[in-house]
Amino acid sequence: MTLRDRDLISIQEARHALERASEAQKKFATFSQQQVDAIAEACAEAATAAAEQLARTAVEETGYGNVPDKIIKNRLASVDVPRAIRGIKTVGILREDREKGILEIAEPVGVVAAVIPSTNPTSTTIYKTLISLKARNAVVLSPHPTAMRCICEAVSILERAALKAGAPEGLIVCLAHPTMQGTQELMKSRLTGVILATGGTGLVRAAYSSGRPAFGVGPGNVPSFIERTANVRKAVADIFAGKTFDYGTICSSEQSIVAEEAVRDQVLEECGHQGAYFLTADEIRKLGEIVFPSGAAPSPKIVGRAATVIAEMAGISVPASTRVLIAKLDGVGREHPLSAEKLSPILALYSVASLAAGIDLCTKLLEYGGLGHTASIHSQSEAAVKQFGLAIPAFRIVVNTSAVHGSIGYSTHLFPAMTLGCGSHGGNITSDNIGPQHLMNIKRVAWESRAVEHRTIPVEQRLAGSAFTPEPVDSHRVPASAPPKGSAETGALAVPRQIAAAAAAGAGEPAPGPVVPDRQTIARIVEQVFAARGISRSGTPKVEPAPQAATAPVPAPSPAASPAYVERPTSAAPTPAAPSAQPVPVVVAEFVSETDVRAAIAGNQKIFLGPKSIVTPSARDLGNDHELFVITDRAPTKTRARGE
Repeated sequence: MTLRDRDLISIQEARHALERASEAQKKFATFSQQQVDAIAEACAEAATAAAEQLARTAVEETGYGNVPDKIIKNRLASVDVPRAIRGIKTVGILREDREKGILEIAEPVGVVAAVIPSTNPTSTTIYKTLISLKARNAVVLSPHPTAMRCICEAVSILERAALKAGAPEGLIVCLAHPTMQGTQELMKSRLTGVILATGGTGLVRAAYSSGRPAFGVGPGNVPSFIERTANVRKAVADIFAGKTFDYGTICSSEQSIVAEEAVRDQVLEECGHQGAYFLTADEIRKLGEIVFPSGAAPSPKIVGRAATVIAEMAGISVPASTRVLIAKLDGVGREHPLSAEKLSPILALYSVASLAAGIDLCTKLLEYGGLGHTASIHSQSEAAVKQFGLAIPAFRIVVNTSAVHGSIGYSTHLFPAMTLGCGSHGGNITSDNIGPQHLMNIKRVAWESRAVEHRTIPVEQRLAGSAFTPEPVDSHRVPASAPPKGSAETGALAVPRQIAAAAAAGAGEPAPGPVVPDRQTIARIVEQVFAARGISRSGTPKVEPAPQAATAPVPAPSPAASPAYVERPTSAAPTPAAPSAQPVPVVVAEFVSETDVRAAIAGNQKIFLGPKSIVTPSARDLGNDHELFVITDRAPTKTRARGE
């Protein structure tokens, strides 16, 4: 069946383009940094050589802007952007932090869906393609229907250069039959890794609601504040340079002048000297109707046109030398249409009494249609600049320069970009100037920096001991093959392994559950331990005489048993005992506290634990750290510990 419906053709084309790009990207993802950089550089060189040709084609096709400024924009994308991304690493290990034990590894996002506007068609095509390739992504471009020819020509130049440099077929694709339905198919496809959306508010919202990650651009309604200490002549020149650059088609161009009253007259005079035409009240009304016929977005008929052309459309007679049309306004909002973004050489002009009042008015202008985007200030006062910067809800605030040239990184050290994020204020995911660093994922490999406690025994079982019989353990020394300090099978933490082994040896017999003592039993054991050690309820220990000799007879068993300690062997090989020496008895502790552990450490002794030994958490941690515990299958010995 032959498809004749334009929307169906566009949808099918988008699907096919994504499939081609996805396969090409999988191959491209295996390229080295040198190969990736070589392909990006080849594309940049080809675009630079064609900068003037593409500028002329764009102006002829769209009618927006002018050739000299579009050449500058094309070269910003093909020269300045490659210069900025040249040193960025996008393949393999990006960073290695040996101190923290973390590796960061670059991972491409896959296929970039790049939606291209008609206002900056060729420069945006070059820019989005280069940052996508630098991050090892494929790119599928959806051109604005009114700029099809110049965008497709730019893509063709980039694609030929990439293939010649060794890129896989299908890495750069341009839709030849773009429709809104085809663009939506491109944005919502599971093969799309991320969307770079530049266009109207509706398009950006569609990108964010597509279900795929997206970088959108909010509208700009840039205020430019002239503070009382400013160099007024330069300030006006900068503002006019930005406003007339490509006839205002960049969304970060100035939309309003806000002048402090102390320099208001100077500003008005300088504007007149530099080619401004001040509109009357009636002309402001006429122009508002031409610029905003529907009351919302500016009419495409006036976007990117010269001031004289727009004035003629509105039936306003202006000198042929007019560069900018200025409307003196006293308010912001629907009642003052020219207070919004105009995308043409039209400026609103306000005066305010102070810096604080200027900040308040600039904020209102941004809230009316440019939150998070861009603002500018002209001032020689560092304190004023800082106060302005802290208060204004814009993420690019440029100082003593054109708002356009400063925001895109032409006259400042901001990252050179044609996609300017507006952050959460403008409903965007980022406030950055978008670059290849936003078009790749970062994988992190992290080594353990803090030991994890392996709690494999239930709390009740740790308190009361287990009914299982642990495997036999040498009661006199720690085996030479014992795990290192901190291991999960050291000391008391070896109990789960032994219990598991004993259970496995049980040949399927059901194991009895853990013995859980009640509160009265625990209290009785603690009281017995306190009594055996001469500790009164007030916490004052009773002083007992020390034993006279190591061979003193062992006292009779008491109701409460205390931990027993044995000397740590001085060598791995056992030393033959003297004929008259008595073997040191193995005394299994019933209850072990942190005090017992510290005493064992001081005496270079071991503590023997049986299945029913009770060990406090602090004693367990300290004992494990010093490898003091020896596990045995014997029951606790109700005997005083040596040394008591």
